[in-house]
Amino acid sequence: MNNTVINCKAIAKHYQVGTQTVKALRTIDIVIEKGEYVAIMGPSGSGKSTLMNIIGCLDTPTSGDYVLNGTNVSKMTDNELAETRNKEIGFVFQTFNLLPRYTALENVMLPMIYAGLDKETRRKRAEDVLQSVDLSDRITHRPSELSGGQRQRVAVARALVNNPSIILADEPTGNLDSKTSVDIMNLFSKIHADGNTVIVVTHEEDIAKYAHRIIRLRDGMVESDK
Repeated sequence: MNNTVINCKAIAKHYQVGTQTVKALRTIDIVIEKGEYVAIMGPSGSGKSTLMNIIGCLDTPTSGDYVLNGTNVSKMTDNELAETRNKEIGFVFQTFNLLPRYTALENVMLPMIYAGLDKETRRKRAEDVLQSVDLSDRITHRPSELSGGQRQRVAVARALVNNPSIILADEPTGNLDSKTSVDIMNLFSKIHADGNTVIVVTHEEDIAKYAHRIIRLRDGMVESDK
């Protein structure tokens, strides 16, 4: 049985800026297995955000192949990418990206609307996932009524709700104080222990230490992978 979730083969991404070609990614080869906990690191301009966008199906490579869970997504249309994103990837962003008018429960239910699940299933699943991140007592609160750590927990619950192939977190503690950061990273460790594949993009060494494998990028290439 093939346990490979992510297979990046000779991925390159070039942007045209005026008359210049910017090579954000040169040639990236990465294989990530189901159940791994990986941190992607690198200085500003190393290509880590570009790589995250490709892994997260927010963008396609200029050349090379990206196979996600057995499907080559590198040549997909925008609509196909959107569908794949919703099904396969749970995102956690630095800025939480919660809808301010919605309660915690409604925010978590959102991805399931796009997945076509009925209301009763959506509610039950959202309640279960919020309970798993210790927010049962906050489900009717709006983001403005929650602390930063609680908002990020809602975001994590939303990422988990469709049972995605990977949880992809972009600087998940960037807007949190150090104590809350530790709480959130412990939550990711728990999510990983439950069998999820977790990928964290970060520039902070102490956050990367939670992962079991660190991939470092420099100048659009993999500098080290250990």
